Amino acid sequence: QGQLVESGGGLVQAGGSLRLSCAASGRTFIWYTMGWFRQAPGKEREFVAAISWNGGGTTYADSVKGRFTISRDNAKITIYLQMNSLKPEETAVYYCAAARGTIATTIESYDYWGQGTQVTVSS
Repeated sequence: QGQLVESGGGLVQAGGSLRLSCAASGRTFIWYTMGWFRQAPGKEREFVAAISWNGGGTTYADSVKGRFTISRDNAKITIYLQMNSLKPEETAVYYCAAARGTIATTIESYDYWGQGTQVTVSS
């Protein structure tokens, strides 16, 4: 059974940057689409970004386009989310997820989930 472990969350001021990492255990994850989701207090979990197994395809939520960048290093079986120009409303728990299928934006498409890392953006 594979495992996903997120890190890199923390407290940052509005306009600041953070880089999240997600380390995957199990070589099979290099063949998986990987994604980032977030869940703010009292809100539903929402899609943020996803990347295909070879990094050749990416997709982003409209709200983060131009500010967030998803990437992956299959040699390290790790994915990253570089977040710039953060906004207070982006305070949430950020989750890493893995999907067996092609690049996807829905929660139901993902088969494995990490425990999440807290990102807090102060105004």
